[in-house]
Amino acid sequence: MKRSILICDDEKNIRSGLSMAMELEGFETLTAEDGSVAWQIINKESVDLVITDLRMPKISGEELLKKINSAYPRMPVIILTGHGTIETAVEAMRSGAIDFFTKPVDLDRLTLVVKKALSATDLYAEHELLKQEVEQLKARNRYDRIIGKSQKMVQLMDTVSQVAPTKASVLITGESGVGKELVADAIHQLSNRKNGPFIKVHCAALTSSLLESELFGHEKGSFTGAVKEKRGRFELADGGTIFLDEIGEIDASTQVKLLRVLQEKQFERVGGEKPISVDVRIVCATNRDLPKEIERGNFREDLYYRLNVVHLDVPPLRERKDDIPLLMTSFLTQFRQENNRTIEGFSAQAKRVLLSYDWPGNIRELRNCIESAVVLARGSLIEEEDLPPHVSKSQNTSNLQLELGLSLAEAEKQLIIATLALHGGNKTKTADVLKIGRKTLHRKLQEYQIDDE
Repeated sequence: MKRSILICDDEKNIRSGLSMAMELEGFETLTAEDGSVAWQIINKESVDLVITDLRMPKISGEELLKKINSAYPRMPVIILTGHGTIETAVEAMRSGAIDFFTKPVDLDRLTLVVKKALSATDLYAEHELLKQEVEQLKARNRYDRIIGKSQKMVQLMDTVSQVAPTKASVLITGESGVGKELVADAIHQLSNRKNGPFIKVHCAALTSSLLESELFGHEKGSFTGAVKEKRGRFELADGGTIFLDEIGEIDASTQVKLLRVLQEKQFERVGGEKPISVDVRIVCATNRDLPKEIERGNFREDLYYRLNVVHLDVPPLRERKDDIPLLMTSFLTQFRQENNRTIEGFSAQAKRVLLSYDWPGNIRELRNCIESAVVLARGSLIEEEDLPPHVSKSQNTSNLQLELGLSLAEAEKQLIIATLALHGGNKTKTADVLKIGRKTLHRKLQEYQIDDE
């Protein structure tokens, strides 16, 4: 759909000349001989950008600018002025105009400013659509902290919803930074235990002796420094869920006690003799290959099968690139509010870089990257230079890795997304590279629901 530009000037030759120049660039144009007529057109027609003279009869360019800013604050306005009114034009810039030009107008520069302004408007509109999609996904998933519409994430969340109401132990696997803790939290929040405690234990952060005391508690005087009785995390989680992160790090002695809790639902505190019974659901997570740890003698096979009643594998971000625009938008909204910044979105180049990067640190790395960019951005859009250097310099824009086992349709979808990202969202270039017609590309974008990505 062509973009529509309104040209407002009381000199007919200027109106017709600018109109012809804009139409040669592929825009539709509307013209008005004064601010009054222009205001009527803006309220009746679809107008994407306004180019207006300052000095005109009836309603001046300054008054028209004020009306537009009040009623249509997202509509870009460019001011035209004679040499004698440059100070007035600068004042108009302070009032909201995006740029001003002295007559005679430099058409090449004007065209660049128009295209840049419309591109920024498109990016803002895209950001707003993505925000709406994020909210819709949150409502549909019944858990608003996990964002994703890729096939793998939809399947994962469907399984989480199915498993959550049961008592089954769950083992969550995946690389560091993919959001295993959020999946555990989702299981608890969607379960019948949601009103009970959700206790987290990061097993790798504690020595074996401290971990045993942390999990099962200890009696007063059971070891040096045990000056009073302490309830363990399992007692605190009674009636709820305990999340054991980095489960592959626990030692053999603690594995034995944990196996007993799973089998008999009871344990003794360190230094204690009285059995303590608890009703606790166990959810574990690890980025280790536990079957290999079993082969090496580092992890008990019987404990593994007790923990691995349901296995959920969280995909790395490089395998769910469909979700990156949604995550970018969600993080931008969060950090913009936290840092009181007025950033409206990402430039096409910044978006291309973010989509082409492999994200070895997964969602944690992406989140950190967006937070940094929000803080460092100098303009209303996040640009490539606002991104961390290792992200912008390490991108691999010429290669695409596809996972074996993908359907032909999914492989085609990923190829289209990667090619669009490589060319900054330019659909004409994308169609040319893929050697398909532009209409075919539009049909596939709609078919794969990637038109807004």
